[in-house]
Amino acid sequence: MTAAEASAASPGQADHAQARSLGSAAIVCREAHSREERAGHFRVRHEVFVLEQAVFVGSDRDGHDEDGSAIHLVGYCDGIVAGSVRVFELDRTPGLWQGDRLAVLPRFRVCGLGAPLVHCAVAIAGAHGGRNMVAHVQLANVTFFTRLGWSSVGEPEIYVGLPHQQMLISLPAPQKGASLARALAGRCA
Repeated sequence: MTAAEASAASPGQADHAQARSLGSAAIVCREAHSREERAGHFRVRHEVFVLEQAVFVGSDRDGHDEDGSAIHLVGYCDGIVAGSVRVFELDRTPGLWQGDRLAVLPRFRVCGLGAPLVHCAVAIAGAHGGRNMVAHVQLANVTFFTRLGWSSVGEPEIYVGLPHQQMLISLPAPQKGASLARALAGRCA
């Protein structure tokens, strides 16, 4: 039964058929280069952080998006921009980067895009010479980040109005980071 046939049969069956087909989806994560990719990056963030979670009112964009300090990444699930994350170097400590605004559209959360997006963020920051990366992680996602090699730092704190856990990971050396980023983008390392 195709997803379209399942949709005609019943909404529940359609969701199950879509989830089954996305479970083996082709995943690609890379820096957003084109105007269309950047628009996709911001669309995903808006849908997740403004519309779905109501973390922000109106827009989640800030100075890092406007001043060019952030590197915007996109995650594709079967050719569709379905996820985003951004990274930037923190001014106060050379070599310390921050990853944030990790988002995957709800209907694509079954395709396994979150971990590759986090790996891509880590690889890109490492490729740019970063040594460590911090992230403010919603408490429900701490276990996910821990499984990816991140460590908790201190106690939970309020970040953008919600409880978050600061987490830390060591970044790969520049050449290894660049190689990992190429692999995640679907190009030979």
